[in-house]
Amino acid sequence: MRTDLIRKTALTAAGLAFTGGAIAGPVTTAFAAPTTSKPATQTQTDRKGHGERELGVRYEAQPNFYYCGPAAARNALSVQGKDISVDAMAKEMGTTEAGTNSINDITPVLNKETGKDDAYHSVEISTPKADEKQTDKLRADVVKTVDDGRAVVANIAGTTTDTDGGIHSFEGGHYISVVGYRDNGNIVKIADSADPNTASYAVTIEHLADWIATRGYATS
Repeated sequence: MRTDLIRKTALTAAGLAFTGGAIAGPVTTAFAAPTTSKPATQTQTDRKGHGERELGVRYEAQPNFYYCGPAAARNALSVQGKDISVDAMAKEMGTTEAGTNSINDITPVLNKETGKDDAYHSVEISTPKADEKQTDKLRADVVKTVDDGRAVVANIAGTTTDTDGGIHSFEGGHYISVVGYRDNGNIVKIADSADPNTASYAVTIEHLADWIATRGYATS
């Protein structure tokens, strides 16, 4: 797999913004204390009739501006009932203040903690904008992974709009977990460690594919 286009993903003060405006001041103060919520109710509806499923997440916010990779992996693994510290995740991924280098540093950790060497593999969307084929593959990958009881971890960059009109901007790069879908995978549910006030939201699969473009994701 080519990795040259899956860029580094440190969150930066200049590149990190949320609905309502950009963060002012040092980013580290925004994430001074991780927040843990009770696990969401796990939902599994009839996928043939309704095309939807959402996994229960034991959510935790990232404790600093550069732990988005470990936090996304930790939140993703929580749907399997695993509770692994973000510090342990960061050590395994080689995370530094520059961030976690690429999705290829996260996939092996997901496999190790899942207990299967082939539970996850990395997929790259190398183009600046996802095409129809790449978007269709992402949709199928999200549905398969969630149906397997696992979450997708995605390396994203740039700005997108959720289905409620909220703006999510990570110009310096970020990692998120995809923990559910509806409408046969045309809408996907995101668990985002960056800010507990916007911990969960939904985006279209087209928006997610374009958000991942030039980077990659870990999927079953």
